[in-house]
Amino acid sequence: MSSITPSPPACRPGSCGNSTLMPDIESFLLPVVSSIREAIKCIDRNRRGIALLIDTNQRLVGTITDGDLRRGVLAGCELDHPVTTLLHGKPAQYAQVTTAPHGTAPEEMARLMRKASIRHLPILDGDGHIVDLAMLDDPDAEPHLPLEAVIMAGGFGKRLAPLTHTLPKPMLPVGDRPLLELTIERLRKSGIHRVNVTTHYLSEKIADHFGDGKDFGIDLNYVTEEEPFGTAGALSLMDKPDQPLLVINGDILTNVDFRAMLEFHRQHKAEATIGVRQYDLQVPYGVVDCEGADVTELREKPTLNFLVNAGIYLLEPSVHESIPRGRHFDMTDLVRHLMIKSRRVVSFPVLEYWLDIGQLKDYERAQIDHRKGRLVG
Repeated sequence: MSSITPSPPACRPGSCGNSTLMPDIESFLLPVVSSIREAIKCIDRNRRGIALLIDTNQRLVGTITDGDLRRGVLAGCELDHPVTTLLHGKPAQYAQVTTAPHGTAPEEMARLMRKASIRHLPILDGDGHIVDLAMLDDPDAEPHLPLEAVIMAGGFGKRLAPLTHTLPKPMLPVGDRPLLELTIERLRKSGIHRVNVTTHYLSEKIADHFGDGKDFGIDLNYVTEEEPFGTAGALSLMDKPDQPLLVINGDILTNVDFRAMLEFHRQHKAEATIGVRQYDLQVPYGVVDCEGADVTELREKPTLNFLVNAGIYLLEPSVHESIPRGRHFDMTDLVRHLMIKSRRVVSFPVLEYWLDIGQLKDYERAQIDHRKGRLVG
């Protein structure tokens, strides 16, 4: 039977002497006038996949979930748009917020959540103020993610020279630990324990540090490329997996929720899921739109929005047969092949912390972010 995990008891300002809302409750609350960007920060802060929208009187207006945010990005919503924009894009079954009055029995809370197919239940007092948040714990949930991970760590890292003259790029320290160690720790904490590392350049530096992986809480296997086979070609050197593969570039630093990515992948019945990141590019000039010689629009220094490849992929075992053995083959080649064959490829917006350490300025940024604690996930 499902169980209920309430957040620590909380009370509104003035309702319990001079107490204020408990920090755990406050981390869920988001003023309804906030932006989508602020909603992302709220959900990233509480790590529970939901933000509770409140008015100026601290009454519940609506809820925004992790899924709402990712759907909004794919629909073209800009991060500085009002968060209320996402309320209109909710699936019909979630348009009406399900709540429960303070004092509801745990069994009834669980029943309400199961009936509505939700994991969070705001608890309200008689005036509609949020006093608690119940969450549904599923005892049948997988304690470990049923994924096998592959970290691409064979590149030369030429753009990071001279730092990479004696170290492969994934072994460059971020803080006091190699980047690759931070990635492996993130995988382990997410419940992934079978990890493959593809190596080529200075491969012994990686093997000497990690060994068989037991000291890092994982089962580690090395896939050594005698010559570079590209971001997908190295996968041909592995046996066909018996579960989905999570493939991540070795120069990526991220707090992405791999469990949410797998859930998204399953919901969309995809054979391949690509992690994508919103990228904004401001044009430094006024843009003139034309139809032939006729001017149809003038836009002064517009900001263009793109979804860029975040270097994180989920691949079903069936994809393995599409990777040619023994020749160079990039992930972009694989994705194009799958789309030509009408096999489903979907995009998963990465809203959490993400940094591609491709250049020296990116590496310097990683050090600053590490010092400021932005990498904790």
